Amino acid sequence: MTTFEELERGDIVWASDPLSEKGRPMLVLGAPRFPTHGVQLITVLISTKTYHEAALTLRDDDYEGDPLGERSHVLPWSLATLNSAADVDHYLTSLVDDRTEDVVSQVIDYISS
Repeated sequence: MTTFEELERGDIVWASDPLSEKGRPMLVLGAPRFPTHGVQLITVLISTKTYHEAALTLRDDDYEGDPLGERSHVLPWSLATLNSAADVDHYLTSLVDDRTEDVVSQVIDYISS
């Protein structure tokens, strides 16, 4: 089992959804360690909904491990910081580095425009 402190860029976890009371998959973009707060995970939300043309669709070959069960889409405008192990239920899979970098590039485009 992957612990909270072992999670890294590209990992997908099932975590507390800041927008609802249900959990959802989230892609870890960064896992900085702070002296007084420990590890915090910088994530983007993943959805099975295709309601926005700027969502990044995940294809089977985007995964380093097993793909998620349903066709999924990364929402690069929906950032969430997970502050503790209590926020993460479990590790699901990982993306390949190139696809993770595509997501990071989209996030940077959103926050720098």
